[in-house]
Amino acid sequence: MSAADIERLEYRDKGWRALVSGRTRLVSLALCAGVALHAVNLYVSTTILPSVVQDIGGLEYYAWNTTMFVAASILGATLSSRLLADVGPRGAYALGSGAFAVGSAACALAPTMAMMLAGRSIQGLGGGLLLALAFALVRRVYPEPVWSRAMALLSSTWGMATLLGPAAGGVFAEMGNWRAAFGSIAIAALLLPVLAARALPRHEAVLRSARGDNLPWPQLVLLLAAVVAVSWGSLPGSVMQTLGGLASAAILVHAIVRLEVRSPCRVLPQGVFSRCSPIGQLYGLSVLMAATVTCTEIFLPLFLQDLKGFSPLAAGYVAALMSAGWTLAAIASASLRGHWLDRAVRLGPFLSLASLIALMGALPMPPESELAGAVTLCALVASGMGVGLAYPHFCARIMQVATHEQADQASASIMTVQLCATAFGAALAGLVVNLAGGVGDTGVFNAGNAARWLFAVIALAPIACIGVMWKGWR
Repeated sequence: MSAADIERLEYRDKGWRALVSGRTRLVSLALCAGVALHAVNLYVSTTILPSVVQDIGGLEYYAWNTTMFVAASILGATLSSRLLADVGPRGAYALGSGAFAVGSAACALAPTMAMMLAGRSIQGLGGGLLLALAFALVRRVYPEPVWSRAMALLSSTWGMATLLGPAAGGVFAEMGNWRAAFGSIAIAALLLPVLAARALPRHEAVLRSARGDNLPWPQLVLLLAAVVAVSWGSLPGSVMQTLGGLASAAILVHAIVRLEVRSPCRVLPQGVFSRCSPIGQLYGLSVLMAATVTCTEIFLPLFLQDLKGFSPLAAGYVAALMSAGWTLAAIASASLRGHWLDRAVRLGPFLSLASLIALMGALPMPPESELAGAVTLCALVASGMGVGLAYPHFCARIMQVATHEQADQASASIMTVQLCATAFGAALAGLVVNLAGGVGDTGVFNAGNAARWLFAVIALAPIACIGVMWKGWR
């Protein structure tokens, strides 16, 4: 048995202790803190957005808060590899945290929805950088035997944020002081570089060959333009505006794919857009599974307050049940191997699909129905569990099948791809809700009809995932 095999067995025997003991404990804390800052902000923002809209208006731009945040996050995630090579992990964390703090402060002071969207964009730039840095450093700070657990730990951080995010957002919303919520996030962002300076390696410890003189600016510009186009099409207006926005986005996405295939400077690793490529299939599966949660959570607090009469605090916690289920399933499945792992991953999309179908029927029902309330709560948890059973393993497998030359890019681009799916998903969700809910037509929002149509459209994601996995995800 080789020394490498012995090391693999030693780390496998340690289990979760390999991530939370000794020097590694501080490293894990720093990586999770960056993800947690992004996740807590997401839940706080989602929880207080109904209060923001009541104060400064802009209901038709409700989904744009997520779209612009995620679109800017894509840019930040793409820049992460270059910043790692230029200024190292500590400097990159400082830049990401600084941008996040500035954006949060702008949101706290926003007098209009336009100012709010500008602040959310700056927030997203820093948040995308922090997210991608955490995933990119997994290969650098952990040995391969614990990659799956490390991915599960980072993924479960989203669920851990459910303990703080909805509570903070709900408390500030019920106090009528949503601006203080963003101010608190800005203060927390300024503390992250201090932790990173103690835990993360210095500049010299980062692979210098990862640095490139060029960035895929044409693809990035087209990608951001596509997100804006589909978001513009999602606004209440004429049919021609909707069709024009969607058509423009489709043309831009096609141009992006052609550039990615032909250009030596890419956003994603080579082979992602090949139908027969394992890494391309894994990226597709991870996007489809993550979209079932990220696209649903955007409007859940609004639906729960409108249809069930929940307070902002209660709506935030109920909406966070999806991420709680994600966390539980990710931790429970992290140690699975062989056919047990295969069964768990295959179960994931079926569980999410069944949950979305249940939500279609239960959530729009009157709040007096106790059965509908119980079904809604169980379906939210089960939908998140479906994602947690599959998503972390898809991410770990991406790092395993990537070539040595593309390993760093593959690690960093995992979050880039998820953010792209979230951006387009948020815009699509906004389009469905605006059309089905009647926003901008009569001034009366039909939340029940909007919820039914939204869950029906999102259910296409796990259906597509089942189709891709039909011949065997392994």
